[in-house]
Amino acid sequence: MTKKEEKQHLRRTIRRMEAELPAAYLETSNTAIAAHLLAMPAYQAAKTVFCFIGAGTEINTQPILVDALACGKRLCVPLCTAPGLMEPRQITGLSELSPGAYEIPAPPPESAVVPVDGIDFAVLPCMTCSRGGRRLGRGGGYYDRFLSQYRGGAVLLCRERLIREEIPIEVHDIPIPWVLTERALYEDGAPARLG
Repeated sequence: MTKKEEKQHLRRTIRRMEAELPAAYLETSNTAIAAHLLAMPAYQAAKTVFCFIGAGTEINTQPILVDALACGKRLCVPLCTAPGLMEPRQITGLSELSPGAYEIPAPPPESAVVPVDGIDFAVLPCMTCSRGGRRLGRGGGYYDRFLSQYRGGAVLLCRERLIREEIPIEVHDIPIPWVLTERALYEDGAPARLG
C-alpha cells in the first residue's frame, strides 16, 4: 500500500470514528480545547492569529475567534482561492463570514490578505494527528502549502479520542510542534504545561 493509500484508509477510519462520537463528548471536548488554547502563553502573546473555522464535526473554534477579536488581536481566517490554495484573510467580526468552499464559513473575497510571515500564531485543523505533531488533513493540500511558507508558532487541535500515533508521512508533511486536546498539550510529543 502506498503512503497515499494508507492516508485514504486512515481518513475512512477516522470518519467512521468521528461519526460515532457522542454529542456530549463533542461538546465537552470543544469547550475544553478552546479554554486550553486561550490559556496558552503563545496565543496570549500573539498580535496576529490565524485560525481555521471549525465546521461539521470539526472542533468548534468560535470561542477562539471571538476571544481574539475581543482582545484586539489581528485575526485572519482561511479563504480558499483555488483548489488546494488558501490565503489568510483578516476579519474584524464574525458577521463578515458566509458559506464558502465546502460550505465552511469564509471571509469575503475583498477582505485584506495577511502575509504569512505577518502571522504570530496559527491554530490548525486535522482529521487526526500524533502527539508528536504529525498531522493527517482532509487531503486537499491547503494546509500543507500554508505550512511550507509559515515559520511562526502553531498548534494542532485534535480530540483525544482521534489521536493516532501511526500517521503515514510523505516528504511534504511538516510536523507541528504543539498538539492540543481536551486532556493535554503536547510539545514535540511530550506532555507540556497548560497555561
